[in-house]
Amino acid sequence: MSIDTVATNVVVEGLRSHPFLKGFEPSFIEALARIAKSARYAGNHVILQQGEESTQLYLITSGRVALEISGRDQPFRVDTLGAGEEFGWSWALGNPGVYQVRTLEPVEALVLSASELAARCDADSAFGYALMRRLLGVVAERLQATRLTVIDMYLPEAKRAGT
Repeated sequence: MSIDTVATNVVVEGLRSHPFLKGFEPSFIEALARIAKSARYAGNHVILQQGEESTQLYLITSGRVALEISGRDQPFRVDTLGAGEEFGWSWALGNPGVYQVRTLEPVEALVLSASELAARCDADSAFGYALMRRLLGVVAERLQATRLTVIDMYLPEAKRAGT
């Protein structure tokens, strides 16, 4: 078995087992496998800058990243993501990224080209619908995490305690 075949098999299995793609049609997984690549990032590495347009969708397979927004003096962590989660969805909206994404430890991910995902969505509406439903779920989760973080930071201590 060649190195390319082994790498392809690892990518396909990673896609099949990633929670973001649970229940995805097998033919959709095969299409994703043609554009997915494995990537590794060192700890404390900024993968995406806040305001930068994401050109890839990242499916985390190991490690953790911090989602951060610009603070007064330093970035402020809004959420922490780990294996089985994803980031880089802003490409689907054509908007700049909302968060800075920084690794907290070494991270491995499956990386999918945004332009190739968009082309596939345009060519196959069933694929596009399935992918966009999943991405909308991610956007809703991130909005909720950000909302809870802001509430936790800005409500007086007494209100947080429920008094």
